Amino acid sequence: MNSNHSTLGFVLHDVARLLRRRFEQHARGSGLTRSQWQVLAYLERNEGIHQSGLAELLEIEPITLGRMVDKLQELSLVERRPHPTDRRIWLLWLTPKARPKLTKLKALGDLTRSEALADISEKDREHLLKTLTTLKVNLTNAIASQPSLKRANNG
Repeated sequence: MNSNHSTLGFVLHDVARLLRRRFEQHARGSGLTRSQWQVLAYLERNEGIHQSGLAELLEIEPITLGRMVDKLQELSLVERRPHPTDRRIWLLWLTPKARPKLTKLKALGDLTRSEALADISEKDREHLLKTLTTLKVNLTNAIASQPSLKRANNG
C-alpha cells in the first residue's frame, strides 16, 4: 500500500474539519451553532421524523438532540407535534420561520464549497464526487454486510 492510500482517512478527516470550520466562520453572525444548522438541514429532508430517528441520522445521542431541539423550539424554528397513534412520541417539524434560515444556510454552504473547490476543473470535480460516492457505497455495503457485535453475541 502506498503512502497516498495510507493517509486517505486523515485527508478526508482534515477536509471535513476544515469545511466545518470555514462554514462556521461564514455563519458566525447567524445566532445558531453548526450543530443547530445541521439539525435544521437534516430535519428539512426528514420532516415529521421522531426525535430518536433524527438522532440516529445525526449519529448523536437522543438526549443531546433533545437539548438542541429545545433550543430551536425556543427560537421558534422547530416544533414538536404529537404522533397520531403513539402518545409517547413527538414528531419534529420546521416552522415557517426556519425557511429563510435554511435559505441562508444553503447559500453559506454553496459559498464554502465554492471556496473549497476553487481552481479545480469541472471534470476533476465530477471525478472527485464520483470517487467519493463510490467510497461511500463501498463502506455502506461493508457495514451492512457485517452483523453488529450485539446481534452476533445475542444469536
